[in-house]
Amino acid sequence: MLTDSYGRVATDLRVSLTDRCNLRCSYCMPPEGLDWLPSPDLLTDDELGRLVRIGVELLGITEVRYTGGEPLLRRGLPGIVARTAALAPRPEISLTTNGIGLARLAPALREAGLDRINVSLDTLDQATFRTLAKRDRLDDVLAGLAAAADAGLVPIKVNAVLMRGVNEKEAVPLLRYCLEHGYQLRFIEQMPLDAQHGWRREDMVTADEILDSLCAEFTLVPDDPRARGSAPAETFLVDGGPARVGVIGSVTRPFCGSCDRVRLTADGQIRNCLFARQESNLRDPMRAGAADGELARIWQRAVASKLPGHGINDPGFLQPARPMSAIGG
Repeated sequence: MLTDSYGRVATDLRVSLTDRCNLRCSYCMPPEGLDWLPSPDLLTDDELGRLVRIGVELLGITEVRYTGGEPLLRRGLPGIVARTAALAPRPEISLTTNGIGLARLAPALREAGLDRINVSLDTLDQATFRTLAKRDRLDDVLAGLAAAADAGLVPIKVNAVLMRGVNEKEAVPLLRYCLEHGYQLRFIEQMPLDAQHGWRREDMVTADEILDSLCAEFTLVPDDPRARGSAPAETFLVDGGPARVGVIGSVTRPFCGSCDRVRLTADGQIRNCLFARQESNLRDPMRAGAADGELARIWQRAVASKLPGHGINDPGFLQPARPMSAIGG
């Protein structure tokens, strides 16, 4: 098992398939983009499959979520999903995407064994989308959501980040849209993970502010807290249910004490926290001929050293060197 010194057990593996993305969302990367990881540094499909297998078969991973950058840009993605679905015990397999290209790939991903999907959608306004993402692709995202629903990739979760002065007024329209289409909306507080290191607390729309906006239009009742488990979102019944909305207050309502996640970057580094400043290299020992057991032990040592919390609210907090696009969500 992947256990840290505080008794938390990591069972949820987030795997970044690429650091590349076809959007330039301001809370993630600059308009001009970034220098991508060199291709030789990236894990091959076989290397990726081996590490995921070790996580599932030897270390107790029960859920695998593929992320990016933008994971739909990874060639051979359906094959990667199919290989994961063939593992025993079979993990739950999910994907976090911006939705561009999903209209084309959703059926193949479902056929390969993908269970469900998360799609990022921060606005329903075309002009605001262009301002946020520096690309005119809102229609493609909405089409991707519809295709995912048609393919049976449910429940479909929608992730939204609100930013002051940009899209902070869209909490209610986004929730109405998701209720109409049967999607599960999750608002996420903006976190200090942008490549520009320009995050400012005063620009972040807090969980309390989001809930205040929603409560002006809807009746929200807290869901049973026992059902939350290690999930990052606090969920609320909307107008009596059964529909729910979630708020992930990573900054103002941290949930580090119940965290069960561990991350594998596209270049084969283990990160025991989204905000970790240290990584453990699995790629190089694997390429040097390390056996499964040796790689599992490196992984276990990496998780054992996990800190009690992310430290965002500590005076000495330092943002990780890697941006979100190179870590994976």
